[in-house]
Amino acid sequence: MKEIFTMWKNVRMVLLTALCAALYAAVLIAFKAGIVIVPGITEIRPANILPIAFSLLFGPAAAWGCALGNLIGDFFGTVGPGSFFGFIGNFLLGFVPYKIWGHLFPISSGEEPEMTNLKQWVEFIIIGFISAAVCAVVIAWGLDLLGLVPFKVLSTIITSNNTAAHIVGGILLLLIWGRVKKIGLYWKDVMAEEDVGKPILPKIGVLLMIIGGVVGWIVGAFILPGEAIIGTIALFIVAIIVAMFLL
Repeated sequence: MKEIFTMWKNVRMVLLTALCAALYAAVLIAFKAGIVIVPGITEIRPANILPIAFSLLFGPAAAWGCALGNLIGDFFGTVGPGSFFGFIGNFLLGFVPYKIWGHLFPISSGEEPEMTNLKQWVEFIIIGFISAAVCAVVIAWGLDLLGLVPFKVLSTIITSNNTAAHIVGGILLLLIWGRVKKIGLYWKDVMAEEDVGKPILPKIGVLLMIIGGVVGWIVGAFILPGEAIIGTIALFIVAIIVAMFLL
């Protein structure tokens, strides 16, 4: 995760962060008056096709851009104490896909995410589900902790919404991948090699991310009694944090 800090010394990465934040916020704001799921908390979010595509294209710039874009969007009707957890959850929505891509053994294609063959699509959909669940666990745990929305309800809403949106995001990635590569804005082409963190234990990191996100969501939403959720899900969030350092 070294690159999420070193990217700030790279002007093009900073500009990509601003671009991701602006586009994400603009689409979020445009649909604020759409279909509300939980009043003052969340709504149907067409903007969520963007984070996974941004992540695989722009790497750490997408993580910061999605976090900042979501925070900006919150100021147009949903800002509140839960926005802190929304910032972290959306950061992970932009962080997890690019960190897991290529490390999802034995499913990974070993290729760049051009979305031109079935194996890449399988890897993409699985990564989309994992990142959706990770985001959901963090946000839903935080809002349950604040007494705003039960984890069981919100985690399932976020996971299902984001997973569906991510599939559409794959089509977007397919359409713009070639253009982004051609103009030299793919994040691995923009950042110096020494500024990009090397995975420490990628297989264990991916496993912990799956446990923290997917297993955490299933356990919290469908198994645990309500009174046990806050303390138990905190352990799954620790797994997510450890995974970030290992990937």
